[in-house]
Amino acid sequence: MTIPRVLGRASSLNVRKVLWTLDELDQAYEREDWGAGFASTRDPKFLAMNPNALVPVLIDEHGALWESNTICRYLATGTPLLPEGKRARAIVEQWMDWQATELNTAWRYAFAGLVRKAPGFDDPKQIAASVEAWNTAMGLLDARLVDTGAYVAGEHFSLADIVLGLALHRWLHSPIQRVEWPALTAYYERLKQRPAFAAWSLPEVP
Repeated sequence: MTIPRVLGRASSLNVRKVLWTLDELDQAYEREDWGAGFASTRDPKFLAMNPNALVPVLIDEHGALWESNTICRYLATGTPLLPEGKRARAIVEQWMDWQATELNTAWRYAFAGLVRKAPGFDDPKQIAASVEAWNTAMGLLDARLVDTGAYVAGEHFSLADIVLGLALHRWLHSPIQRVEWPALTAYYERLKQRPAFAAWSLPEVP
């Protein structure tokens, strides 16, 4: 069996989703640095694997695969991280899709402006609106965890916790004013007990 390769810099949240998933599954892999500060994702060799020029890319014996949440689903199929039952799996994927759409949209401007210092993301009003939307979205996640009392999809740890656990880490370690959400605090402490999460949730890398 070919050892999978992960292309992407470890500072990328989307790359870390894949690495955490692989570590939870105790799957050996190799990683290559691609992206900002490393090999260019505009290189024709990379574009042949992902025409979007984005990390991560997973390469295994079947070829290249891109989109971080899809890669995580692919890796976790047939494992406890992604339930086999139709309804249980849908709940996990529902929250994964929410992370990729609603939550990411909320934080994108503020994070680009305050952390990445990206050109064109310096409008104070838009940053404030993004922070407000970010806090509101995290409030929805807090309410969900109040309901479950454990993990995002219910009683058991799943892929939903990998993608949202790293999103929570970003929120907690970004230079913004945050609303205090007790269930999120307790949830983060639970996640920190997992060695694989500890490896990919360094405070200096939101």
